[in-house]
Formats: sequence, structure tokens, C-alpha cells
Amino acid sequence: MSETYRYDAVVVGAGPNGLAAAITLAQAGRSVVVYEAEATPGGGARSAELTLPGYVHDTCSAVYPLALGSPFFRTLPLAQHGLQWIHPAAPLAHPFDDGTAVVVERSIDATAANLGADGDAYRRLMNYFCAHWDGLAVDLLAPPQLPRHPLLLARFGLHGIRPAASFARSYFNSVRARAVFAGLAAHSMLPLEALGSAAFGLVLGIAAHAVGWPVARGGAQRLADALVSYARSLGVEIVTGRRIAALSELPKARAVLCDVTPRQLLAMAGNQLPDGFRKRLQRYRYGMGAFKIDWALSAPVPWKAADCARAATVHLGGTLEEVGASERAAARGAPSERPFVLVAQPSLFDKTRAPAGGHTLWGYCHVPHGSNLNMVQRIENQIERFAPGFRDRVLARSIRTPADLERHNANLVGGDINGGAANLGQLFLRPTMNLYKTAAPGLYLCSASTPPGGGVHGMCGHFAALQALKDES
Repeated sequence: MSETYRYDAVVVGAGPNGLAAAITLAQAGRSVVVYEAEATPGGGARSAELTLPGYVHDTCSAVYPLALGSPFFRTLPLAQHGLQWIHPAAPLAHPFDDGTAVVVERSIDATAANLGADGDAYRRLMNYFCAHWDGLAVDLLAPPQLPRHPLLLARFGLHGIRPAASFARSYFNSVRARAVFAGLAAHSMLPLEALGSAAFGLVLGIAAHAVGWPVARGGAQRLADALVSYARSLGVEIVTGRRIAALSELPKARAVLCDVTPRQLLAMAGNQLPDGFRKRLQRYRYGMGAFKIDWALSAPVPWKAADCARAATVHLGGTLEEVGASERAAARGAPSERPFVLVAQPSLFDKTRAPAGGHTLWGYCHVPHGSNLNMVQRIENQIERFAPGFRDRVLARSIRTPADLERHNANLVGGDINGGAANLGQLFLRPTMNLYKTAAPGLYLCSASTPPGGGVHGMCGHFAALQALKDES
């Protein structure tokens, strides 16, 4: 490297993708510095005492199937840097109004046994893909390129390209199986009638069996801490509490990788980007937002379906039709009266999360982008519906609207936790056809606004760093 460069690379943002980019570059022998605006690294993988002393809450993400299944993270010695995964007895529960629940077990056969006449269809769907998870993950968690396993990916694509609602209705006959798939697909933050929404349900369902839906012992922050520790062991410098308002504030480097969304990049880059490219970034679209609540509880959630206590993640939304109506309403700008609610109860499996006898609960629903409507009553009504007496156990709550989420993490624009809408137009070619590259030499995006998109897997940062290294040569 020329001596005119203080660093080989600068990374802006110490979220999982920014840290993955820094690690990839450092592994290649490059000198790297990371600047993080907040006092604590981690981005969407952070924890804090949001309610009462001793109650550790995950401020954004909480459950990590894609982190455990990430082709890149799996190569890193994160366990040696303090990361411990905890697997609940079951990955997921989906309760119904009759007091029963379908539990998605690690075992495909055990899950199928919960689905009655749809059990055989579920086995056919899951057995093949789970047996080939490693190959599937390599191709799905990647930018558009020649797939390493084309027949496997094509088989997945025939299912995944479909709208989740029509896929569930055509593949399953029972209310219960359709509902479980709807809940999985709703993680897409798309209407279930959207093309490609079935892919999200398939990936998360397959991952439940292939790798599990674990939580990090001690909280999401432990994942970030392990990435930071490993990065520093490679010589990466990490500077916290340093918000970068303009790229001109950065030290001179051969490459700059930004773990930010297009909106922040436009503000930071000033006139460094040509007008045509700026207009393309301005056309990038963000998706629906999240309204999040964290609770400190005096006792576990009193689920009517006792099996819900076996899972760290519980989907509250009843039938396919109800889940679909909730997501459709949020996408159209009118939050549902009965929103689909995703909850996580990590303290059932990780006693470090709360004082003796106490528990934490994490939950959110989808709302229109940037909505300022208070959803507390509606969310808690859904929990009470499946767990009567829940409110009696609430000691304190922390409430975060979409605007609060964005203030906490500037990448959560309008409360969008996926870095941009994951519709077909932006699922593969995001944020532009340039993917990680921008129109400015040496300037890259490495956030969830690039392929393969949202989720804590680090692959966006890893591939952006690979692109920077390729361009360097």
C-alpha cells in the first residue's frame, strides 16, 4: 500500500455486517479501522437494561438461526471469543385460540406429527432441503452469481418465488399447517400475497430443523462482543462514539465500506456521487416498520398452551387469514387491530437475562413505515388472548416506535429492520445493479441494503469486502 494511505480500509458502522467486512479485510492482511456512531458496537445485535436493573433485553434482534447458519460466521472462532449459543427445547411455537399450539421441533418427524394429515407433506417439503442446508445456504446467502448448486437452488426457487399465502393454501390442507407457514413467511415484512414471500417462510422453517433458532447466552450483545474481540485479535481498530456525518471526516484509505443504508450514504457522500447514481439511490424503497416492546416480568408468560414454554420464539397471529390481514394492513398504511406479534422469551433458557424469579419478554409487530401509532394495547391484547393473566406479571415495559428504533440505530429507517423492502425488485439487486459498489471509486456499501439482505448473518459485509479486495487487485 502507498504510504499516502493511513489505512488500507475504513469501515463505517460496527453492526454485524460492518464487523464482518472488517474481519474479512483483516484476514486478507489489510489494515482496518471501524468507526461506530454509538457508544456500544453491535448495531442490530445489542443488549441493554431497558426496563429494570438486572433485566437484560435485546434492543433489536434476539434469535439467530441465520447467524448460526451463516457460511461466513461458521468459519470464525467466535466460541473462543466468548460466544455461547443456547438452543431452546424447540425453535418455535404457534398457539391457537383453542388452547393448543403447533410446536416446530428440531426433528422434522416430531414436527410433522403435530400437523396431522399435513405431516407427510411437511416431511416431503423439509427433508430434502434440510439434508442439503449447507449447499442451500451458500447460494441463498449470496449476491446474484452462478450458483454452486444450481439444481438445489432451482428446486428451492420453484417454491420460494411464490406468494406465501398461495403456497400455504396449495401445499397444506389444514388450518394449523397453513398458519405456521404464514407466521414464518411474515418475517419477510411483506404482504403474504407478494411474490417471493414464500422463500422467507421456507428458509426459516428449514433453518429451524437444520441449525435451530438459538439465542446468545447473556444477550445479543455477546454475538457483537465476540465479533469485536476476534476483529481486534486480527489488528482491527474499533472506535466507538464517533458519528461520521461526511466521508471527508474519514482518514485517507484505499477503500471505504459503509454499513449504512442508501439514505445515510447520500447524506455522507455529498457531491462525491454523480447525479445519476444519486437518483438511483433515492429510488430505493424502505419497507414497513416495527413497533417493539420489551417487558420485565415477575414470572413466565402464562400460556394457555403449555408447549409454548418449550420455545424461545412464539408467533401470535392465529390463522393464515389473520396473519395475512395483519401484514396486508401494515403494508397499506393502516395497522391491524389484531396484529401478528413475534415474541421471544429467552430468559426461560438463559438465566443470565433476569434476576432470580424474574423474566424478560421481547416482542414486536409490523406497522406502516414511520408510523407513530401506539400499538401497546393491541400487542398486549394479542398476548393476553393466548396467555390470560399476562398483564398481571408485567413489572415494567420499554416501548420503541419506528422513530425510536431509528434514533437508536440510524439504519432502521422508518422502523424498517431489514435495510429496505425485500420485494422482488430489491431482493436480488439492492440497492442498485452495482450491488456493493458505488459510482465513486473505492466506496462501497456493506449493509443489509445489499445482498443477501436483512438478517444477522454478516454475509453482506463479507461479500462487500471481497468485492473491495477484488477491485484492489
